[in-house]
Formats: sequence, structure tokens, C-alpha cells
Amino acid sequence: MGIEVNGKTLEVDEEGYLADLNQWEPGVADIMAKLDDTTLTDAHWEVINFLREYYEEYQIAPAVRVLTKAIGKKLGADKGNSKYLYELFPYGPAKQACKYAGLPKPTGCV
Repeated sequence: MGIEVNGKTLEVDEEGYLADLNQWEPGVADIMAKLDDTTLTDAHWEVINFLREYYEEYQIAPAVRVLTKAIGKKLGADKGNSKYLYELFPYGPAKQACKYAGLPKPTGCV
């Protein structure tokens, strides 16, 4: 299985997560969002970029509770809550946002 990004086919697993995290580029998120009938806004990118920085620092994709708390600390309480994050990523903020960010499926996600 794969997705086409800028003329290259990138391998994804059965749930659509990138097989090789090093192949991620912003176009990956755009294509994945398009497959979900979503258009990425600056608010989406804020969360995606936050996740990529978080992963770089901790080498783990955070579960939704950890993600919500960490975003609240960095971006403010108005963004660090489940309601806001589910509006952006209705298929699950941690799961869907990590997928768009090219990260593995978060620990504890079904």
C-alpha cells in the first residue's frame, strides 16, 4: 500500500501510517487530509508541527490525554482541550494528527 506524494510513492501500513517516518514532508499531511475530505488550516498545522517537535524530543507519539495537556501548556488553554482538538481532527486528535504528522500510531490508541 502506498500514497503518491510529489511524484513519489510512499509506503503506508494497513491503517495509512507512513512506514518510514523519514519520508515525511508537508505534502504527506496534505494528501492524507485530502483522503479524509479535510482541508488543513493553520490550526491543523499548529498541532501537526507541535506533534513533530514532541516526537523529536521524546521519541513517542503522545496519547490524546498527554497531547491535550502538552498543547495546553505550549499553545494555551483555549487550544489544549478535547473539544478544540476533536473539531480539528474528528477521527481522534492523537490518532489522526499523528498520522498526518508522519508519526507512528500513538501508544494506547485502538
